[in-house]
Amino acid sequence: MAIASFPREVLDAAAREREVTLTTHGRKTQKPRQVVIWISTDGGRLFVRSGGGLGRHWPQNLLARPEAILQLGGREVPVRARPVAVDEARQVSQLVRKKYGNQVRFSTEGQEPTPGEQATFELLPA
Repeated sequence: MAIASFPREVLDAAAREREVTLTTHGRKTQKPRQVVIWISTDGGRLFVRSGGGLGRHWPQNLLARPEAILQLGGREVPVRARPVAVDEARQVSQLVRKKYGNQVRFSTEGQEPTPGEQATFELLPA
């Protein structure tokens, strides 16, 4: 079974755009909720994370219902969110830091993961 991937123009838009809109569904109300967030890519995959950790509504919504809509590059892209493990989240932290600057906090092996690392998701094509 082949793993689905995003079209090149979606990956390029994620590399270029600083902020994107993610629409999740409220875990209690099921109503659409929009949030403007940062996005990162390693050139083949997309990642989002909440610098405020899992206390924010949108990561909690993704944990309850992983389907969402990503708006970037002038298009709406249906996605499915996958929480990432701590080791992978630390690697994503480096991508985020490279794109957004030194204010991005990260941890190293043996340290507690940062709130952002605890709320890191890979976005997959839905």
